[in-house]
Amino acid sequence: MTQHLGPLERFGDRWVVGDPKQKKGSCLVLTTEGIEHSLQGVLRARSVIEWDRFRHLELRATMRPWMATRAGGLVIGFGGGYLDSGRSGCSVTGILHPHESWAVNYTHHERTYTSMHMALACDLFAKTSQAKALHRLGDPEWLDAVVARLAPTPRWTPLPGRRVSEILELLGT
Repeated sequence: MTQHLGPLERFGDRWVVGDPKQKKGSCLVLTTEGIEHSLQGVLRARSVIEWDRFRHLELRATMRPWMATRAGGLVIGFGGGYLDSGRSGCSVTGILHPHESWAVNYTHHERTYTSMHMALACDLFAKTSQAKALHRLGDPEWLDAVVARLAPTPRWTPLPGRRVSEILELLGT
């Protein structure tokens, strides 16, 4: 079974967005109830935003950790700036019911994310959001099946978003 798709990673019995192993980092745990923001090294009350509160959810990712820094944002911006970068380059953003903006940054893994894995993971969140099926992201078995089918996608596959749509349709979203 594949353990990751860009920033989305299987960690124990759950899926997380971001690196849960960094000593001073941030990740988002996808639970059956909703999204739990986890800050490593910080003691705080558990806070979960339930899936049904989200009207829209979007994933952003950078290929390398340095791209998610302020300096990385400047470098990418001066070079053409077509990629997500800067401090919000690694983030999950959303709109909560009724019209409340929500955004959380996560810590990039030390590994480089391939452009295909980034596109597929971002599209997975977008299409699941469009289908009003965000709760499926909190189902570890369902996400295991989706990632197992998406992760082997070759780097130069045209229209990767179509592949996400086909797999979501196949798995009943």
